[in-house]
Amino acid sequence: MLSSRTAGFGALAALVLAAVVGCASMGPPPGGPPDHDPPFVTQVIPDSDAVLEQPPSQVTIVFDEVIAERVAGTRPDIQYSVLLSPDTGLATVDWHRGRLTVKPKHGFQAGRIYRLEVLPVISDLRNNRMRRSHLTVFSTGPAIPSARLSGTVVDWPAGRAAPNGLIEAFLLPDSLDYRAIADSIGNFSMPAMPPGTYLVYGTIDQSGDRRRGPSEAFDTVRLTLSDSARADLYAFVHDTTAPRLRQVELADSLTVRVSFTAPLAPGLAIDTSQAHLAPASDSTQLIGVAAVLTQVQLDSVRAAATAAAAAARAAARGPGDTTRGRPAAPDTSRAPHGPPGRPGAAASGPAPRDTTQRVRHDTTLAQRMLLRRPPPTDIRFLRLAAPLTPGQRYVVIVDSVRSITGVWGGARGQLLAPVPKPPSARDTSRARGDTTRTHVPAGGAVPRAAADTSRTAAPPDTTRPVAPPDTTRPSAPPDTLRRHPGT
Repeated sequence: MLSSRTAGFGALAALVLAAVVGCASMGPPPGGPPDHDPPFVTQVIPDSDAVLEQPPSQVTIVFDEVIAERVAGTRPDIQYSVLLSPDTGLATVDWHRGRLTVKPKHGFQAGRIYRLEVLPVISDLRNNRMRRSHLTVFSTGPAIPSARLSGTVVDWPAGRAAPNGLIEAFLLPDSLDYRAIADSIGNFSMPAMPPGTYLVYGTIDQSGDRRRGPSEAFDTVRLTLSDSARADLYAFVHDTTAPRLRQVELADSLTVRVSFTAPLAPGLAIDTSQAHLAPASDSTQLIGVAAVLTQVQLDSVRAAATAAAAAARAAARGPGDTTRGRPAAPDTSRAPHGPPGRPGAAASGPAPRDTTQRVRHDTTLAQRMLLRRPPPTDIRFLRLAAPLTPGQRYVVIVDSVRSITGVWGGARGQLLAPVPKPPSARDTSRARGDTTRTHVPAGGAVPRAAADTSRTAAPPDTTRPVAPPDTTRPSAPPDTLRRHPGT
């Protein structure tokens, strides 16, 4: 019995030792070279451009490798990796390692053109992300169309393109919703679209839920698509409240800057009879408003005033004053700069044009749209006829203003005219300059100091006795070892 138990313990120890040795054995690391290639779609079932007699139960997307279950973007769920249209809701997307299955919310319907776009938010297990989207178009009855809908969506108040904007094209009268995502500069293109009349929406999808929210900026346009059509979408928040004054401040001594809670309608001209300023203590003493200007108009007025002041100064100097305004004489003491390789030689012909500081104009479609319709602004400037009294509080009223959504309203605010700071007193506690130092003229030598003849030399001290010479020490004999330099 003891021998069998000992044999059992020995076998167990041998197994443990073998496991430890196997885990600690050195060898090459598993796997090959690092993978930097992103995943791509190898097959979609049904195929693109397929015309099916019966609607499929699902669509299968096959990749060349295993993909991650989470995707990049605001919404990391796998259902936001594809865009299926037309559909009334988000499709059901299931992950199966190297493939995805997609089912619409209410199933595929007969007699429709379906568009399935795999978005570039999918990565493999090494975080290599897809570089471009993959589009599949198939039909459950009619022939595949060839019409194309394209366009651009911009954030109009911000004056820039709307990247990754949500595009919704509703085919009337059935309101079939075909969707797409704009690229990084706001452009979109939707090929193989059924011809007809569309109501196209462009939304700045801040929540990333692929839906147009009530507080999100959007724009809409109605168009007819036959072969091709383009939609220029100027997205902005459709606020239904009247604009109010958000801030009132003094821009300069004659200009009051007022900002509203929403952009005003483009081209809205506010008359001087609509803007009023009055002291808060007595609202009957109205202060004259000379003009209500935009930022561009104010810049033009200031530039004209600067030019007029410069012309007045030039006229005040008169034609006889030739000491000012004359260009400096060229410096002929320095050698002229010649072409490279020939220092000191004068260059022949005109100087080469400097192209290093040239400003390149942005010719993207978004910038062209903003040039045609400049961004709306929520700021206006009240140009006053006289300066305000420092330290006094004023009431500012602007009547009959219209927002970008067409809502009319009036605005009221207050302004406290700032008190200018008094000039700082001159500091007289600083030490005066040292006047004992000799001034050194430019380029000259330092002059010698003159002798001080006002001081009398001290007389010699005759009260101390002069010590007699020490005769106790014998004088050293002459050194006869040294030779005379001439010997």
